[in-house]
Amino acid sequence: MPTIKILTEAQLRRVVSLDLEAIDCVERAFAALAGGKVVMPPILSMAIADHNGEVDVKTAYVPGVEGFAIKISPGFFDNPKIGLPSTSGLMVLFSVRTGQVEALLLDNGYLTDVRTAAAGAVAARHLAREDARTACVLGTGLQARLQLKALSLVRPLTSATLWGRDPAKAAALAALLTEELGFPVFPTSDPASAVPEADVVLTTTPATTPLLKADWLRPGQHVTAMGSDQHGKNELEPACLARADLYVPDRRAQTEVLGELRAALAAGVVPVDKAFPELGDIVAGTAPGRLGPNDLTLCDLTGTGVQDTAIATFARERARASGLGLDVES
Repeated sequence: MPTIKILTEAQLRRVVSLDLEAIDCVERAFAALAGGKVVMPPILSMAIADHNGEVDVKTAYVPGVEGFAIKISPGFFDNPKIGLPSTSGLMVLFSVRTGQVEALLLDNGYLTDVRTAAAGAVAARHLAREDARTACVLGTGLQARLQLKALSLVRPLTSATLWGRDPAKAAALAALLTEELGFPVFPTSDPASAVPEADVVLTTTPATTPLLKADWLRPGQHVTAMGSDQHGKNELEPACLARADLYVPDRRAQTEVLGELRAALAAGVVPVDKAFPELGDIVAGTAPGRLGPNDLTLCDLTGTGVQDTAIATFARERARASGLGLDVES
């Protein structure tokens, strides 16, 4: 009888961490997406406004990968007020040959957190200046922590600043990151002053009104915006996209309805018919990335199903090698 491997969050945390191997895994997924043979349907997204929540369902078939994942990802942003994490969920891994369920990854959103941060690292690896040493993070949630950690794996950071609406949370997270990453992270109450001093700017919030202003940006910076993944979200002033020398979506079809591109199109600061290279095109080398040290680059990450299939199959292989998980007959 076929068996299904069940892996808990604790087991998945033992075999998958935010490291260079995970980043490389997600990078390969973006390169595959650029090849044109990946099947990736639009995100199924449902808002639950009464409880400040949302649920996304993502998937992708990647030729050459033996499994495909369907990821169910709730985000309920009032949860921290009652002592619960904002995100949860699970991934189901299927065989591409038979369609049989092969694994249930009960990760509570952990794998999504890893692959999202890894995507930020991929963006920085290909778009930020190689000598980028300073960062500014807008946000105090889990992705603020993970995005800065991921950035530090691909760029030689020496310091960072961190802003949040709650100064106490910003100070606490800055202290934690200073200890965790080994370089100073300073809380700031003035993003208008902190952003221009940074080589890389990371926006990691569920904001619905812009936090990052175009006038704060300067030549040579790179911006990764990853918070806008729903129709009503918007972290960047639309003029930021017009100011950028290079705007890079993870998937154009997604960012024009969910990401920062949506707001820029609605504001009329970006022509509707303007073409942009996707992150996968730059990773695969079919489109140029940063052309010079003074370019202002901006990557708009909404999260793709190809990332989920990549990290799910990566996790399953790691679990196989470690002998972890419960095998049950289907």
